[in-house]
Amino acid sequence: MSPRVLVVQPADSDPVGRLGEWLTAAGLELEIVDGPDTPPTLEGFAGLVVLGGPMGANDDAEHPWLATVKALLREAVRDEVPTLAVCLGAQLLAAANGGVVHPDPDGPELGAQLIAKRTSAATDPLFRSMPITPDVIQWHYDTIATLPPGAVQLASSPVCANEAFRLGRLAWGVQFHIETTPDVVRAWAAKDAARLPDYDLDALVARAVGVHDDVAEVWEPFAQSFADVVRDPGSVPDARGPAVSTAEPVTDPAAIRAALAAELGATRSTPNLGMPGVGRPADD
Repeated sequence: MSPRVLVVQPADSDPVGRLGEWLTAAGLELEIVDGPDTPPTLEGFAGLVVLGGPMGANDDAEHPWLATVKALLREAVRDEVPTLAVCLGAQLLAAANGGVVHPDPDGPELGAQLIAKRTSAATDPLFRSMPITPDVIQWHYDTIATLPPGAVQLASSPVCANEAFRLGRLAWGVQFHIETTPDVVRAWAAKDAARLPDYDLDALVARAVGVHDDVAEVWEPFAQSFADVVRDPGSVPDARGPAVSTAEPVTDPAAIRAALAAELGATRSTPNLGMPGVGRPADD
C-alpha cells in the first residue's frame, strides 16, 4: 500500500504540476485539497506538501483557512511528519513556527534563477546530493526575513537569504518553485503584467520556459529523495540544534543564543561543499 501524502493547494494558479508526477512515480499516493478544504489534522497521512499561491502568509483575515494550514504545519513539525513546503508553503511553515515573513524590500524575485547551497546542506538528506548552484523558477513578492528558531538555512540567493531551510528533523521549506510547467509561468506573467511595468516579461518568460528541462533534471531526484523519507522517516537522523518552537515565537535570549550557536556549530562541522552566494543571477 502506497504512503498517503496530503497536498494542500492554496490556489488553482499554483497546481502541484510536475512535482505531483514525480512523487506519484516515486510510489506515493497524493490526496490534493484546496486551501479552504484543509483538514484539521494529519491523521492518516504519512507526509505533507503545501504549495504556493498569490496570498500572503500573514493574510489570515482575508483567508481564514490559512490559520488551519499553519496549525497543520506546526503539527507536522511537532510530530515529525515528512513535509515539503513550496513558496507560499515555505513562508507559512516559517510564520507558523516563529519566523518572520514580509514583502521583500528589494522587490520581487522572478523567473529562471540560480540558488546556492550553504555548507549546512552537506549533511541534509534532501540537499546533500544537489548541485552547488541548481536552477529554479522564482515568482514571489514576499520573503522569509527571519527563519524560525532552530531552523537550518540550506540555500540562499543574492535576493533572498533564506531560499531553503530545514525545520526540525523532517520539514523542508523552499522559497522557489520546482513544480511549474511553462504554461503555469506564462499564466503568472500574464496575470501580473500590470504589476510589473518595468520588466521585459516576454524575455523573462522565454528564459523561464527554456530552463524547465534543467529544473526537472535536478529536482526530480530531490522529489524522489523526499518520497524515500516519507516511506522511511526513521532513516533521517535527529536534527542538530535545540528544540524548535511549534507555537509562539521564541523570545527568551538564552534560547535564541542556543539556536544561533547550534547553527554555527553545524556549519563548522561539515565540509565546505557550498557557497556563500551564487554567481551571476539569470537576467530578467
